[in-house]
Amino acid sequence: MSTHTGTAAKRKAPDSTTEAESKKRRSPTRVNPALYLFPLPAVAIIAVFLVMPTLQAFQYAITDWNGFSAAFNYVGVDNFVRAFTKDSLFTNALTNNLKFVLLVVIAQTLFSLLLALLLTRNSRGNVVLRALFFFPTILSSVSVAFIWKFIYDPNFGLANSALGAIGLDGLQGSYLGNNSQALYWVAVTQVWFHAGQMMVVYIAGLQAIPRELYEAAEMDGANKWQQFKSITWPFVAPATSIVVAYTTVQSFKAFDLILGIAGNPPKGSLDILSTRIYSTFANSEFGYAAAQSIIFMGMIALVTWLQRRLLRLTPKGE
Repeated sequence: MSTHTGTAAKRKAPDSTTEAESKKRRSPTRVNPALYLFPLPAVAIIAVFLVMPTLQAFQYAITDWNGFSAAFNYVGVDNFVRAFTKDSLFTNALTNNLKFVLLVVIAQTLFSLLLALLLTRNSRGNVVLRALFFFPTILSSVSVAFIWKFIYDPNFGLANSALGAIGLDGLQGSYLGNNSQALYWVAVTQVWFHAGQMMVVYIAGLQAIPRELYEAAEMDGANKWQQFKSITWPFVAPATSIVVAYTTVQSFKAFDLILGIAGNPPKGSLDILSTRIYSTFANSEFGYAAAQSIIFMGMIALVTWLQRRLLRLTPKGE
C-alpha cells in the first residue's frame, strides 16, 4: 500500500506544479514605472499649446484687455452679453455660419455618398475617377479660393463664359456680388473642395459590407432602394457620423476660403464666425475676441453633439 501511495503522490506532484506555473503565467504583468515617462513629452506639448491657451482665453474673456496694455479691467459676462444683444455684426456672422454649415453638411454628405455608391467597385475606370474627385483635397485653401474666384468673376469668369457659349446668357450672374446668393456659391466651392475626401470614407464603409447580404436580399425580391435602406445605410451609418462631424468642423473653420474669395474683411453676406473673430482681434479688442472664441468653441461642440443624437449613434446612457 505504501508503494502505491508514494507512486500516486509522485504522479500528483507534477500536476500541482503545472497548476502553480499556469497561475503564475495568468497573473497580471507588472508595468515598469519608467514606461509612464514616455507620454510626458506629448502631455507637456498639449498642456503648453492647448490647455494653457484655452484657460487663458477664459481669463481674457471676462476682461476688456486690448492685447497691448498691461492694464485691464474685469467686466464679468459683459462681453458675452454684448455678443448676443448689442453686436449685430456678430449675430450676422453667427447666422451666416449656421446657414453655411447646414448647406455644406447636407450637400457634401449626399454628394460624397452618391460618388461612393457609383465608384465602389475597384475597376480601372473607377480608380481614375476616384483620383480625379479626390484631387481638389490636396490643394491649399487659398489656391481653391482663387480658382473659384476666377470662375465666379462676372466679367471674364469661366462660369459666365461657359453659359454664354451654350446660349444660356439669361443664367449669367454676378455670383459673389449678389448678397442673397453669395453664401450659396461659396458653399458650392466648399463641397467641391472636400467631397472627394469624404467619398473615400464612404467607399471604405461600403466595401466592408458582405456581398452575401445583397445576394440574399435579391433572392428575396428586394429592389435597390430596399437594399439601400435595409443593408447599405445601417452599415455606412458609422462612416456618416465621421463625415458629418468632419464636415461640420470644416464648415465652421472655412476662414481661409472665405478670405481668399471675399477679401479681408469680407462683406457682411460672407462674414462667418472665424472671420468675425479675426476682425475683432485686428481691432485690438482681445478680451471681446476671446469671448467670441469661447462662444465659437461651444457652438461647434453643441452642433456636433446634436448631430450625433440625430444620427442615433450616441450610446444610451452616455
